[in-house]
Amino acid sequence: MRTSRIVIVVLIVVMALYSCKKEEKLKVEVYETSASGNKLTPITDFSAKGETNVIKLLPEEKFQTITGFGGAFTESSAYLLNKLSKENRKKIIDAYFSEEGANYSLTRSHMNSCDFSVSNYSYTPVEGDKELEHFSIEEDKDDLIPFIKDAMAASKDGFKIFGSPWTAVPWMKDNNKWVGGKLLPEYYDTWALFFSKYADAYKEEGINIWGFTVENEPLGNGNNWESMHFSPDEMTNFVVNHLGPKLEADGKGDLKILGYDQNREHLKEWVDSQFKNEETSKYFDGTAIHWYASTYEVYPEELQYAHKKAPEKLLIQSEACIDAETPVWQDDKWYFEKEATDWGYTWAPEKDKHLHPKYAPVNRYARDIIGCLNNWVDGWVDWNMVLDKKGGPNWFENWCIAPVIVDPEKDEVYFTPLYYTMAHFSKYIRPEAVRIGFQSSDTELLTTAAQNPDGSIAVVLFNEGNKEKIIELNLNEKTIAFTIGAKAIQTVVVPEVENLN
Repeated sequence: MRTSRIVIVVLIVVMALYSCKKEEKLKVEVYETSASGNKLTPITDFSAKGETNVIKLLPEEKFQTITGFGGAFTESSAYLLNKLSKENRKKIIDAYFSEEGANYSLTRSHMNSCDFSVSNYSYTPVEGDKELEHFSIEEDKDDLIPFIKDAMAASKDGFKIFGSPWTAVPWMKDNNKWVGGKLLPEYYDTWALFFSKYADAYKEEGINIWGFTVENEPLGNGNNWESMHFSPDEMTNFVVNHLGPKLEADGKGDLKILGYDQNREHLKEWVDSQFKNEETSKYFDGTAIHWYASTYEVYPEELQYAHKKAPEKLLIQSEACIDAETPVWQDDKWYFEKEATDWGYTWAPEKDKHLHPKYAPVNRYARDIIGCLNNWVDGWVDWNMVLDKKGGPNWFENWCIAPVIVDPEKDEVYFTPLYYTMAHFSKYIRPEAVRIGFQSSDTELLTTAAQNPDGSIAVVLFNEGNKEKIIELNLNEKTIAFTIGAKAIQTVVVPEVENLN
């Protein structure tokens, strides 16, 4: 009898302890941006009750290491910043690069001019100058370089920057034009020298270049603005026999070289060429991609293929924007509505038009970044950081939308919901974070998660639907319940993961 009582007491104690353990709450910080008006707004109500969508974090499942998130330094953005008051210029730069802001960690800039330049220009204007004795970045010193330096001053952790050429100067090309054509073989060594001199020139300005993409959009852009064409094997030949050896010989072998740099639907043929064997792979550090092939399709098969082809190499989204649209000013609601159209809505071949329906800009960003992360992409870079109300300046009038829109005449600034969408990733998922596994009971709730170097975990959720959802987040048998709004993106930070193990 006495033994039975002891057993019962022990069982009661065990059950009580188990119950306490199950009920122990997970400590989190939650930030939301939504169609209802939240802008990285802290969510503090953890009393949600009802049917829950369970997300279990699995930090023991580890995937790619994160390189970073950010945007591009363009002459157009830098030109506009110079037209604003000092207060608004600083406000924008701090918003992008300070620890209190989006804390961008990976950035891009154009080498020579691009469509988002005020005019066509080259660092090598003297025809026949094969040794580039007259190479000069003077054109960048009024706008671009001051923008980059101010961003560096605002950034506590610093950021990586890679350069991308849209084209060589016309005299190096077979068509002698800014648009289209190919680099003449007699200038391959000169063009390789161009990259080395660019790194040196920027270093003299106090800016360390992290790497390069070999050529922006080597398949061309419809012969509309600066471009230069390569086939996959032509680019591989240039990198293996010219660019890679030149950087190595000049003591710059640590600079990253990213191949391709265009839309994902052709990714397989490019990685097949770059990573064909040990010799072709030697100088390629990874591959760069764009998103313009579709307004909603992430191309997971192509991304998975690229990773499996070269699992140790980088896979970086190097450009994305809301193209073929002029900015909608001071109307947050529009960015959550499916009214935007891209170039393909009008111009795509009939067989591809289904890839270009109307879409909501916030949805496109959130869906794509989460989809990329869940398919081995380690870096995601937006295009222009700042544009005007027209979507420029752009010498070709190729208008687009940036996360921050300005009216320089009135010295006004509009932080669109796209800025906050980017910050949900860049601010909370830091370089050297590792993407981790998770299990979710709701396949419609887009989810990704990463563990930062400091041990914290950042979970990004996107609820595209018109109804709020209750989330139950589970980690190491600790749980927390909270609500994500309709048409909302959330970042959930678990700050003390090291104490849970």
